[in-house]
Amino acid sequence: MARTDNDSWEITESVGATALGVAAARAAETESDNPLVRDPFARVFLNAVGDGVWNWFAAPKLPDEIIAAEPQLSAQMQSMLGYMASRTVFFDTFFIEAAKAGVRQHIILAAGLDSRAWRLPWPDTATVYELDQPKVLEFKTSTLAEHGAEPTCHRVGVAVDLRQDWPTALRQAGFDPAQPSAWSVEGLLPYLPAAAQDLLFNRIDELSVAGSRVAVEAHGPGWMDPDVRARRRERMERLRNLMADVDPQREIPRTDELWYFEEREDVADWLRRHGWDVKATPSQELMAGYGRGIPDGIEDTTPRTVFVYGAR
Repeated sequence: MARTDNDSWEITESVGATALGVAAARAAETESDNPLVRDPFARVFLNAVGDGVWNWFAAPKLPDEIIAAEPQLSAQMQSMLGYMASRTVFFDTFFIEAAKAGVRQHIILAAGLDSRAWRLPWPDTATVYELDQPKVLEFKTSTLAEHGAEPTCHRVGVAVDLRQDWPTALRQAGFDPAQPSAWSVEGLLPYLPAAAQDLLFNRIDELSVAGSRVAVEAHGPGWMDPDVRARRRERMERLRNLMADVDPQREIPRTDELWYFEEREDVADWLRRHGWDVKATPSQELMAGYGRGIPDGIEDTTPRTVFVYGAR
């Protein structure tokens, strides 16, 4: 599904389907023998929509013909699950530590099917603002309500497209820019044009007083490398063709068709220029720190990202 200006989507379409794909990764991790993260709601979302391209990680094991043709694929998929689990723990820890430090306003930008407002141990003082498109938030809240799930915090849904005037919507929902806040930018930047990324961080900066914090999954070295992108596309097309022959009902997602490959400023550098104290951790280092490093001899196909923490 091609991207257009001001496009919107159902939960099973376009960017919405990628939120289901991430939920599938969290479900697979939760149901593994030694989970790094436990998300009891991820499977609930998948059951609500049924089978689809988003179930790539949560589906049964790969056909033998695929494993024979691509012997590294199972290990690569496991590494991708390790990436998603490490990413989840990074942002979980970010919010837990911010709350312990006394930050009361927590803003999840492009919340998708993230369930932190339902599963993290928030203090009574915490307010969590979830920003995303209306259809995405409605699916999440209605699905969890049908299963009797209640937020563990004061949760406020803010139905707004992040390419629009979301600061006004956030203020109208009760956000106080005079108080410290904690912001997360997870799984978002590839889906924004470079100009929209600049605007996003300008707005976060303007709304953040001393004591505020931000955590970002940002583009790292090699993200824009045309050779890396070409190899990824060739590999995915080869897999799609194999799967079409072996199991036509099982589809492999093409998430990069939804991304904007545009040159943009390094996020850590941008934050430093604007007065934030910054720590940047490459994804491979983050994964290794959680015991999810890439096995020796396996081609690394995990995203070339950097996890950035900023404090004002």
